[in-house]
Amino acid sequence: MICSGTSTRQVKAIAEEIEETLSRHKVEPDHIEGEAEGRWILMDYGDTVVHVFLDTTREYYNLERLWGDAPRRTPEDFDTDSATEAKG
Repeated sequence: MICSGTSTRQVKAIAEEIEETLSRHKVEPDHIEGEAEGRWILMDYGDTVVHVFLDTTREYYNLERLWGDAPRRTPEDFDTDSATEAKG
């Protein structure tokens, strides 16, 4: 998963929320790095790797080019309210 924030504070907050949410579901990371700087936080969960970038750092490294044919998701894809409404 690749996502980004507009400031190092936001990048750190995104990573913290991911870690806390997964931890509540008993999913713990194998390794996390980059938390101190907050420009690119790598969260390794074994079969899943999460990259949380500062916007400018994401643009520079452009990891999306490595998986050009992978599906892209938007925040709306994860909107729980509209998912609940759709199930009705």
